[in-house]
Amino acid sequence: MSDILIVDDERDIRELISDILKDEGYSTRLAGTSDACMAELNKEPPALMILDIWLKDSAMDGIDILKHVKRDNPDVPVVIISGHGNIEIAVAAIKQGAYDFIEKPFNIDQLMVVISRAMETSRLRRENNQLKRGEVASADMIGESAAFKALQSQLDKVTNSNARVMLTGPAGAGKDVAAHYIHANSNRANAPFVTVNCATVEPERMEEVLFGRESKERGIEPGLLEQAHGGIIFFDEVADMPLGTQSKILRVLVEQQFQRVGGNDKVRVDLRVISSTNKDLQAEINAGKFREELYHRLNVVPIQVPSLEDRREDIPTLAHFFMEQFNKVQGMPLRKLGDEAKTLLQTMNWPGNIRQLRNVIERILILGPDTEEVDAKELPQGGESEEASSGVLISGNLATLPLREARELFEREYLMTQINRFGGNISRTASFVGMERSALHRKLKSLGVVTSNKQGARVAEVQKDEDLQATGTD
Repeated sequence: MSDILIVDDERDIRELISDILKDEGYSTRLAGTSDACMAELNKEPPALMILDIWLKDSAMDGIDILKHVKRDNPDVPVVIISGHGNIEIAVAAIKQGAYDFIEKPFNIDQLMVVISRAMETSRLRRENNQLKRGEVASADMIGESAAFKALQSQLDKVTNSNARVMLTGPAGAGKDVAAHYIHANSNRANAPFVTVNCATVEPERMEEVLFGRESKERGIEPGLLEQAHGGIIFFDEVADMPLGTQSKILRVLVEQQFQRVGGNDKVRVDLRVISSTNKDLQAEINAGKFREELYHRLNVVPIQVPSLEDRREDIPTLAHFFMEQFNKVQGMPLRKLGDEAKTLLQTMNWPGNIRQLRNVIERILILGPDTEEVDAKELPQGGESEEASSGVLISGNLATLPLREARELFEREYLMTQINRFGGNISRTASFVGMERSALHRKLKSLGVVTSNKQGARVAEVQKDEDLQATGTD
């Protein structure tokens, strides 16, 4: 972002500055009056402004324009220039938020140093604000499974558009990572990414958090929409947004402007919107909890983020990634998964999805022994106590069935688990379970197990009753 707006009533001056900046690799826009300046600001805020104090034949002078810029676009640094400079004017400009004041005739080298420092300061301020809000999150997409590749392909298609994206999927599946991936690979990558966690903000404070507020006592306090100007606003768990706020957000999406709480002026924003939810929004609409018009505005490009169960192949890769991250960030030991631990991780239930896997890995590294490999006994469902190791525990369902039915149920669940673990690959499943591929196919048919496509991956499931009756069993 290197677009600089030059505002000066002297044509020779603004063209001279423009030529110098273009030689340094910047792009420029020029304005000779306050009206032309405001038109350029409304079209798109620049990365920096060079603003003359005195503007002939204009409704506003430089100080008036500076006030507007600092109110509506506080992240834009403004360098004031004047041929009638004095201490009072310089002090007034700095008090109103100008980055610096330069008197005409100015030294070109001095101007370039000020511009370079102003833009660097602006960049650092944006990064600092992101860190304070805790919004610098990983955009790393980790995985090799078919379901993961299908997801990444969909995300890549939307990165460089401004289309609104709705990410759906269970809690902990990585919807926030998908949103950051879109941002990191978009043409807004250097602009803010601001998260609104709709589930944690108190309903009575939601509008103040989003729109900001104005008061004589505390002045202007920008909200999250204003802080996201030029970048991406991410409505996480949007189904939890209060109904009253939904109607106002709908208006923002239509008009691209809003009023702060307690304020009268319109604040214009340029935003790309990404939303996420783990709820059925159509059911929420039917229950009167979500506005249908807002749903259609947000759901331009729907993308389903698969659960960890739908991408079991990726579990060892994700576990290793988390181990490396904990090693780098927290200094935990860098261990690797043993073969039995990998197998058990891939067959465990993961209702909390990737977030739960990350927590399990962290717990293992904190509480586990100082050995090179992670053993299956360290996992939540791994191993038994010495007293129980001589016996085998079976579930209540199996215990109530005759042997033949119990064996059939066990074989069905076991083989479905292994097929899903290997991403629907029958050859790899047959190799692991120790069967010929043809024999495995016959066994699956007798058990009524079929594989089908789900979110780009092949998964095992039980045939419907009518299909079983049609095919019969061995």
